[in-house]
Amino acid sequence: MSQLPSFPPRISARTYAERIEAARASLIASGLDALLVSAGDSLRYFTGLAWGGTERLVAVVIPASGAAYMICPHFELGSLAESIKLQLDVRSWEEDASPFLLAMDGFADRSHVALDRDLTLRIATSLRNARPGITFTDDPGIVDTLRACKSAEEIALIRHAMAITLQVQKDAWEFLHPGVRASEVIRFIDTRHRALGADNGSWFCAVQFGPATAFPHGLPGDQLLAENDLVLVDTGCCLDGYHSDITRTYAFGTPDPEHERIWAIEKEAQLAAFDAARPGVPCEAVDAAARAVLEKHDLGPGYTLPGLPHRTGHGIGLSIHEFPYLVRGNTMPLESGNCCSNEPMIVVPGRFGIRLEDHFHITPTGARWFTEPSHSITKPFG
Repeated sequence: MSQLPSFPPRISARTYAERIEAARASLIASGLDALLVSAGDSLRYFTGLAWGGTERLVAVVIPASGAAYMICPHFELGSLAESIKLQLDVRSWEEDASPFLLAMDGFADRSHVALDRDLTLRIATSLRNARPGITFTDDPGIVDTLRACKSAEEIALIRHAMAITLQVQKDAWEFLHPGVRASEVIRFIDTRHRALGADNGSWFCAVQFGPATAFPHGLPGDQLLAENDLVLVDTGCCLDGYHSDITRTYAFGTPDPEHERIWAIEKEAQLAAFDAARPGVPCEAVDAAARAVLEKHDLGPGYTLPGLPHRTGHGIGLSIHEFPYLVRGNTMPLESGNCCSNEPMIVVPGRFGIRLEDHFHITPTGARWFTEPSHSITKPFG
């Protein structure tokens, strides 16, 4: 078993404070008076607070001028104090009070407040009803833009999470045996993630055998592995909230010649997407590079099957899927610090699918892999 790199530092309180200051600068540039970010991954980005959303408002309010503050139910103050990574003023509310009035206390009518795009409709409507004199607008992209360009701290955490999952993928390959159930492999993968230091075992895990590999997210039921089956394993974990996400597809035994042919095309498409990714290149160009390889081999075009039924990649960080997306129509240029998946899956309907998924991050000179891509259909790990 290869040795994992040393555990990287956690995100520092100073970094959280710098993120809030960066949001404040963007608010001023946009002519906005405040940004409200509710429970979820973006709240964690700004405060370090890992808190799932419910009907009760837990949020950070970042004014363009003045100190940022938290909104929290009074009975949750103890839990918040133990979890938050940044010292902020907290405005708490009792169950019979309005957190929406409290959140906007101090803002005059005609203020312009941006709302986190992941805010629920229930909370957004309650804010508007509580303060009809305030103009609430969707975040124009402040949060997505900040989160999309990862710092060295974030990249180190993602790299370590990826290293854990790549080792788990290797261990799962060695664990396979005829007659094993997919559910057994999933449990094994979860146990290995925990043993290697992931936050809470596997964040997700899909294990597919044979014809089930033709479905990007699998089929219901518990499959049994047979000799010479095609195997697809897609799994990941979290480290300080930052995700890994790796897919390997390989033959358990002797590969079918058509499996080998499509596997080689998949590998070629993945490398073409990687080579196209560099600063200033539109996201859609990376997707187009992968599809050009498929079309050269008479697959597709577009989303036509046999071919690639979905985008080539997604951003990754505190969310498993986040901005930016490598998809046709996304003309946003890639920037240094962007972290993206590269998974131009090929589906042959009713028969099988091949997905090789690794991630890269953009540097000033081009893309850099987080993990070494798969070697072959019979020796995926070399």
